Amino acid sequence: MNKKQVIRKLEEIAIYMEIKGENPFKISAYRKAAAALENDARAMDEMEDLTKIKGIGKGTAEVISEFLVTGDSVVLQALQQEIPATLMSLLKIPGLGGKKIAKLYDELGIESIADLKVACEAQEVQKLAGFGAKTEEKLLSGIAQLELRAERHAIWEIEPIVKKINEWLSTSEDVQQYAVAGSYRRVNETSKDVDFIVATSAPQALKERLLATLDIHEVVAAGDTKVSVVLTDNYMPVDFRFVALQEYATALHHFTGSKEHNVRMRQIAKARGEKISEYGVELVDGTMKTFTSEAAFFHHFDLPNIPPALRVGHEEFERTNFEQLIQHKHIVSDLHMHTTWSDGANSIAQMGDALQQRGYTHAVITDHSQFLRVANGLTPERLDEQRMEIEKYNQAQQNFRLFAGTEMDILPDGTLDFSDDVLQRLDFVIASIHSSFNQSQQEIMARLHNALSNPYVHMIAHPTGRIIEKREGYQVDMPQLVAWAKEYGKILELNANPYRLDLCEAHLRLAMEADVPVAINTDAHAIEQLDYMPLGVQYAQKAWVKTDLVVNTWTREQFETFINRQK
Repeated sequence: MNKKQVIRKLEEIAIYMEIKGENPFKISAYRKAAAALENDARAMDEMEDLTKIKGIGKGTAEVISEFLVTGDSVVLQALQQEIPATLMSLLKIPGLGGKKIAKLYDELGIESIADLKVACEAQEVQKLAGFGAKTEEKLLSGIAQLELRAERHAIWEIEPIVKKINEWLSTSEDVQQYAVAGSYRRVNETSKDVDFIVATSAPQALKERLLATLDIHEVVAAGDTKVSVVLTDNYMPVDFRFVALQEYATALHHFTGSKEHNVRMRQIAKARGEKISEYGVELVDGTMKTFTSEAAFFHHFDLPNIPPALRVGHEEFERTNFEQLIQHKHIVSDLHMHTTWSDGANSIAQMGDALQQRGYTHAVITDHSQFLRVANGLTPERLDEQRMEIEKYNQAQQNFRLFAGTEMDILPDGTLDFSDDVLQRLDFVIASIHSSFNQSQQEIMARLHNALSNPYVHMIAHPTGRIIEKREGYQVDMPQLVAWAKEYGKILELNANPYRLDLCEAHLRLAMEADVPVAINTDAHAIEQLDYMPLGVQYAQKAWVKTDLVVNTWTREQFETFINRQK
């Protein structure tokens, strides 16, 4: 477990205790321990004696150590057994925290969102002290929003589940090849369910092991070639399709879709007197041709290997500039990430080493600025200290360099969180909005213009502030933002975090039309989040983002030339 994961577990314990009605001092101890870890600039493996950290006592130190060694805690396990798991789902509703959930549970016996909806509609909730009619209305509105989203799952909900299943399949016997398919593979922002295609020589044995191993809420179907389940995790529907190895490529293509893409492919085949199915391609003479890869399948029809993200049924057959399309192999840097100096889980050295393991030539450390106190943002003095640590790390490297940067807040009044004197001491400056999202478009655009017109700012991060399926973001005039980025020679970010994917596809297309450079960044707060990069690249492909306009493909020398223009 890294530091961020431990912090989340401590906060989870505090919420469970709040629901249970534990002693407030006990609850506070876990919250203080979480805050103490958040505010400590060291990674977990750099903390020798946890009890010497202000805010962490002997009891919480033991729990933290247990998490680090086993990945779990006896304290958390006991709470999970006492408190119905469905109660935690109430946290998804805006305005509900541990104390209010405890009151609903104790006084009305509410254990789930469905229970809460019934109680609100019966006007029982407004009778409770601390709630009232307006609160009840807001709760019903929150439930309605959840129900609207329930039919489809956001990409950030699916991503960790796909990761878990991939890990399980990678170690499973009898699995020859496997991949996620469907709309998730096409990098759609939402999906109804998750599809896996698995090539196996022993489908029955694999099915039995799958049903016995995965954390399954409900088995919908369990046939010889298809298993449909609903996982306990987010009640996610998942289909597993078992195929013979020789059918794998065409099955993967078929179940990746989209429907429109598959229709066009069948039309192309029909014009040649052939038929496409999930089992292969039936040739004119009636024989079934199979393929070793999707690339070979497309080649059979004289087509390039069309990336899943582009399989929409029209552009991929009409455009020819595939060689210009961004690919993960082109990426040599990541320009936005956080360390233990602010709200990250890993140290500068740990992030640097992890970046080198991923084959990068350079990267930028961009911890939060002082305005974001909740994220332990850096003051100018701490920023100077951090620059020294980055330089010390660089002195021990040969073919890799970390640049010193910041993710600086654009304040509500439009001013920047650091003065120009501070900014000019840095290698790379990101400006972003984290506050006052409800301002008018005129106010938001004035803030963004202030940042773009500053000679020391290089990039605008997550330009709309959206969270997929949770928050629309602030009001941005995107054509104007792109025009300003072009005018001032700035970079716009595609934030590859699955919660964000911001710039969205439509906005990326605007940037490409204007020849405005974009940076695909992970905004990693932990080493494992550096692996968001492939998702970001695949999402960029949806907008036909060109390699030469992606800053992360530039050599270190090209990047240095760009950032030194104003110095």
